[in-house]
Amino acid sequence: MQAHEPAALPPSGIEIAQLVTLVGEANAALARYDGLLQGMVNPAVMLSPLTHQEAVLSSRIEGTQATVEEVLEHEAGREYDINKEADIQEILNYRKALTLAAETLTDRPLRLSLVKALHKELMNSVRGQDKEPGEFRKTQNWIGPHGCTIETASFIPPNPLQLMDHLQAWERYLESDDTDPLLQTAIVHAQFEILHPFKDGNGRIGRLLIPLFLYSKGRLSTPMFYLSAYLEAHRAEYYARLAAVTRENDWTGWSAFFLRAIAEQAKTNIARVQAILTLYETMKTRVREITRSQHSAQIVDALFDRPIFRIGDFATRAGIPKPTAHPLLRQLQDAGLLKQLREGSGRRPAILAFPELLNTAEGRKVL
Repeated sequence: MQAHEPAALPPSGIEIAQLVTLVGEANAALARYDGLLQGMVNPAVMLSPLTHQEAVLSSRIEGTQATVEEVLEHEAGREYDINKEADIQEILNYRKALTLAAETLTDRPLRLSLVKALHKELMNSVRGQDKEPGEFRKTQNWIGPHGCTIETASFIPPNPLQLMDHLQAWERYLESDDTDPLLQTAIVHAQFEILHPFKDGNGRIGRLLIPLFLYSKGRLSTPMFYLSAYLEAHRAEYYARLAAVTRENDWTGWSAFFLRAIAEQAKTNIARVQAILTLYETMKTRVREITRSQHSAQIVDALFDRPIFRIGDFATRAGIPKPTAHPLLRQLQDAGLLKQLREGSGRRPAILAFPELLNTAEGRKVL
């Protein structure tokens, strides 16, 4: 098998007529979702549970086995075995990369330099940190079953000698305006995965680029649209559609899959965000009524930012002195809003959780 020679961008042969309905549905669903984002005072806080979930699911596609609850409990001080800790650190790095990207794009365009910076953050101090974090590969890589050789690989990305030419063409395509921004997003993501420009972490960076590109094209008011839940649920088709691009030049089939993914995930996100918003408004009233505290708004924001926490960390995030925070949290615990996951013992602090938010964000009962 030879190294793949990627198509020039924009690729030829896409049957636009077959995609018109899907383009319209995806744009309409994404616009409704973004309308909700624009109505939020602080989407980064209120939707932080969705950011945690995206980091977990995108990493799960690559083989990690940690859950949102385990990540949050780890941050609250719970210790796991070495393999679980390694999975959790990869997820935390993905979340940091998401945050870095969102902050950077406010005053910096989406370019190869930013992609490299995100990769460096993603691979910091985790498995794969020896694979040149933040640097495009200078050697040939390949894709296939674990332990396969280049002779038995299912796909060989472009030759490293031509890689920078292809990446620069991809970067120029980012700057262009194609037929439709959502269709262009499908092409941007697929081409990045085909180029596979890093030694490791390509899938996660490629999925992270989806909301960043939509934001750069003005289709999102903030880069908080996460597609990994759909891609993880349809993993086999996701990989099969990408493979069909390289084997059969089937950009139409890939684009149709991607547009359906955007439409369906946007509808799911709308329902989830509406539920989180409703819970947020309800909690503002309930916490105020239970605590009668001038700090009630800060309490609610801190709970939504990290729904599993230690009291000391909570007090810091909420900007409340710890002696003040402790009785307030006890009131919320007595009222049934908070649940104790671990009792305090000696120097080891208790770990508390806000189950209603975790259950709402996951769409199922987790606590």
